[in-house]
Amino acid sequence: MRRRGIAALAGLALLAGCGRIIPAPAGVVQPPAGVVATTALATGFWAGPPIDSLGIVQSDAATALASFRESCPRLTARDDPSGLTRPADWQQACAAATKWPDGQAQRFFVQHFEAVKIGDGKAFATGYYEPEIAGVRTRQPGFDVPVYAVPPDLVRAKPGDAPPNANGTMPLGRYDESGKFVPYYDRGQIYDGALEGKGLEIAWAADRVEMFFLQIQGSGRLRAPDGSVIRIGYAGQNGHAYTGIGGVMRQRGLLGTLPGQYSGSMQGIMQYVREQPEAGNALMRENKSFVFFRELTGDGPLGALGVPVRRESSVAADPAFVPLGAPVWLKMERPEASGLWVAQDTGGAIKGANRFDTFWGAGDDARTIAGGMSSRGEALLFLPKGTVARLGAS
Repeated sequence: MRRRGIAALAGLALLAGCGRIIPAPAGVVQPPAGVVATTALATGFWAGPPIDSLGIVQSDAATALASFRESCPRLTARDDPSGLTRPADWQQACAAATKWPDGQAQRFFVQHFEAVKIGDGKAFATGYYEPEIAGVRTRQPGFDVPVYAVPPDLVRAKPGDAPPNANGTMPLGRYDESGKFVPYYDRGQIYDGALEGKGLEIAWAADRVEMFFLQIQGSGRLRAPDGSVIRIGYAGQNGHAYTGIGGVMRQRGLLGTLPGQYSGSMQGIMQYVREQPEAGNALMRENKSFVFFRELTGDGPLGALGVPVRRESSVAADPAFVPLGAPVWLKMERPEASGLWVAQDTGGAIKGANRFDTFWGAGDDARTIAGGMSSRGEALLFLPKGTVARLGAS
């Protein structure tokens, strides 16, 4: 397992050599002033420096190569909503990865990829982890917080029954007793019992606050008093937009270093919710998004790509701007977030170009690092060699 100097917080020089723009090739457009681009291709990209100039360390490259290998079966078979790549673009690199020696992982990325900067390349990274909280499979005293599976009445609207989302998909919701399509129950309604008696409980947790933060992470472990563990992973979401309660607290002046304020870390936010239970409960309800789970029986928590996410190797990104499965190079103020990652997951708050969520595994140190991770810097996306030329000629 590689180390990135967790104790060091010294600022790092940002990427150099990324300033050369690819001469406006056909198919790569810059959005008009005032128009927000919704994909990487529409945002435009710049040529990055040679990959062998980035200083990728061998241990970093080896873990990224392992994650890239696991991504390949999906990467070569799924559409890329970013507009940058096609499944065929990845086939040569994926074929080489299967037999490539781990001891020469640096050379693999140099030989098969070219670096590009999406938009201005200015990146922001947070962190997530696999929490472990108290929970049991069958309800018992002290374990009263339901862990719900996806409800069968949570569906997408039929065309004509609701306006489509900005990305063209139909919204999630439900059809009421009259057959009208309406928004699905939000967090407050679910807390108040909207799903009780429907047989959707796959487990029961001991603490609503811990369960709230596990939902934000998207997967986790439930440990019973007898030591047995149930692993649960993201299965769906109720269709309501995610609201970060840390942002709400910041707007209200609750976060900071003044007397009576709380730290902006996950730990500080959780402290506020516990010390102010009535206000904390109301605050959690302001995040109307609610996550549903399924039990996991395989290796590791699964990311949105359908493969296990790995500590200090996997990163969540917006698939409209980063092909899931692609390597990503981060140069951040926080050195532990810097290095080579592989985009294998998504997140409700991870939206837009150069927005990333770094994965830190399980355990107390993972909770501490992820909970306090907030770092700015620059990002490069690694694309198969020849992709830029193909886009320019299309």
